[in-house]
Amino acid sequence: MSGERQLSVWTALALWAAAVAGSAMYGAWHGFSGRAYAIALCVLAFFLAIQLSFAAGNLGERFARRTGSHRGVLIAIVPFLAYLIYLAGTNSFTWWRAAFAADYTLTPVLLTISAGTAKPGAWQDYLAMLAIFLPLKMRLINVLWPYGGPTIGSVATMLLAISVALATFLFVRQFDGVGYNIVWGRDAVFAVLFHLGLLAIIVIPLGMALHFIRFDPSQAHWKSVPADAISIFLLTAWPEELLFRGLLQNSLSRTFSSETGGWIAASVIFGLAHITNNGVFPNWRYAILAAIAGIFYGRTWRKTNSIFTSAIVHALVDTIWHVAFRTL
Repeated sequence: MSGERQLSVWTALALWAAAVAGSAMYGAWHGFSGRAYAIALCVLAFFLAIQLSFAAGNLGERFARRTGSHRGVLIAIVPFLAYLIYLAGTNSFTWWRAAFAADYTLTPVLLTISAGTAKPGAWQDYLAMLAIFLPLKMRLINVLWPYGGPTIGSVATMLLAISVALATFLFVRQFDGVGYNIVWGRDAVFAVLFHLGLLAIIVIPLGMALHFIRFDPSQAHWKSVPADAISIFLLTAWPEELLFRGLLQNSLSRTFSSETGGWIAASVIFGLAHITNNGVFPNWRYAILAAIAGIFYGRTWRKTNSIFTSAIVHALVDTIWHVAFRTL
């Protein structure tokens, strides 16, 4: 794309340093200190460093190709080893936690190894995606992070899941075209605003017609909007776009030998993944609106070759929803 720039390694390092420093101060402000806190922070900082550096200039995909799938298997063990350091350092070690973490981090790797040299989109790939993100969706792996409470646990859970996904699909399966990068520039901004605008024109009237949402900005907590938007981007939009666009839509397009077929199928699955949201089952209104949103997220990813832009659209949609509308 013309007018596109990618995150540099140095910028990624600066962002990482700022995030770690901010997290350290946030933790200290909330009373965390001592050896356990330092080790927990170091482990999470390690996960973040890997993920940010891989997003710089498609470094993850380029490094994975140089490493090769056989060495990639060794790299895929790293998230589990980092988690063991967390357990030992925070005095949280139990055999069941270690076993659960081993199962969560290594099962996707074993599944994709069994796919051999099959092209992306083999049945093992889909099972591996399910093995990573279903426990995440059901909040099963939050129990792996007892130190620090639910806030640190939520961040740690997401960092672990993304690390496992990257290790499995970039290094073991050698996926290309994932779009695990951060881009900006004229074309990226246009893609975000264009798809966000079209989506708003469709889903806002439809959501009101379905009696799913009502315009009600009176409930918004404006001071917390920036923090909420960042939280939505990091904990919801970024990991979901990695799964549903970078991995699932990418794989389905190859399985169907059709970019359009993979795009539509991934959008439908994205909608169905929300059918239990808000404590209602089956929540068809949510599923329909999410599927439509998925179509626009998927098109943004296809046009920019980046999950960053689709995650920005995703995060803006969710933020505007929480700020300006009430769910009925």
